[in-house]
Amino acid sequence: MLELRNVTKTVGAVEHIRDVSLTLQHGSLNVLLGPTLSGKTSLMRLMAGLDVPTSGSVWFDGHDVTGMPVQKRKIAMVYQQFINYPAMSVYENIASPLRVAGAEQGKIDSQVREAAALLKLTPYLDRTPLSLSGGQQQRTALARAIVKNASLVLLDEPLANLDYKLREELRAELPRIFAAAGTIFVYATTEPHEALLLGGNTATLSEGRITQFGPTIDVFRKPVDLVTARTFADPPLNTIVLAKKGVDFLLEGGVKLPVPSELIGIADGNYTIGFQPHHLSLERPNASAVPVRAKVTITEITGSESFIHLDFADVRWVMLTHGIRDFETDEVVEVFIDPRHIMVFDEHGHAVTAPKLAA
Repeated sequence: MLELRNVTKTVGAVEHIRDVSLTLQHGSLNVLLGPTLSGKTSLMRLMAGLDVPTSGSVWFDGHDVTGMPVQKRKIAMVYQQFINYPAMSVYENIASPLRVAGAEQGKIDSQVREAAALLKLTPYLDRTPLSLSGGQQQRTALARAIVKNASLVLLDEPLANLDYKLREELRAELPRIFAAAGTIFVYATTEPHEALLLGGNTATLSEGRITQFGPTIDVFRKPVDLVTARTFADPPLNTIVLAKKGVDFLLEGGVKLPVPSELIGIADGNYTIGFQPHHLSLERPNASAVPVRAKVTITEITGSESFIHLDFADVRWVMLTHGIRDFETDEVVEVFIDPRHIMVFDEHGHAVTAPKLAA
């Protein structure tokens, strides 16, 4: 078990990591999700022992390893810029950690071939890395990390430099690879859909702090605050500030958006409403959906999907819809908001929950 206890990392006057506490269990896949400069790499360096926290401590299986050099820890790292030994075969690249550790040849051979089979590298073991595709080179780096038999494997945006097809192929395979390896995996990414595809647990980061940690689907569906909801949205989360009055939120033009039934008891006042782009639609999804009229600013067609950028009451929204939708700029369209899928945040950006009933 890896524990970070109130860890802070300051470089000069800049706080890279702020008061992070996190517990990761053996056999778990853990995603660090956040935009560039949110602190993902800094946090991984602290986990690895490449950096020492300014305050707080790092523990592994009940032992304080704060300050213990990386060479004395059973860790492996795979970076965005994958690194292989160009003069060595794929076999020897994978075998290199085992040779450094002094393993006997029989063990080396069996573990290299097992990792190669797991990552579909068996046909390429006699080749050098430069004769492989980018995806195969990244698989080689991953295989080397796996045979190291590390207790902690850190992957810092390992697929970012690969083309789309290779990224999708490896993303689909990584959960299987992680499950087979049975160690603590930490995977950093800027892409919410990558976190959803990988599953496991997700920690959302913003400005060096963890805003939420838990099962990935729970963090996505039930963000504890507006910062987390925005971190876990791509395209960006749609938001608008509305007044609650009675059982409705009041939209421009006298349109009423029903308050979710579990939140009807919250106090009247102003709230921020958030909803994902795919929860805004051109067709009424159900009887409770509310129609509003918005002006098209941009239409982006990706082939099977279209992103419609809208202006509603001087607020910019994005709608993700299936198929080709070719609207004219400034065209006014009717779109539907599904109140079942809205998220509600108070004036401080905290998620609003159902009021507690009096005892």
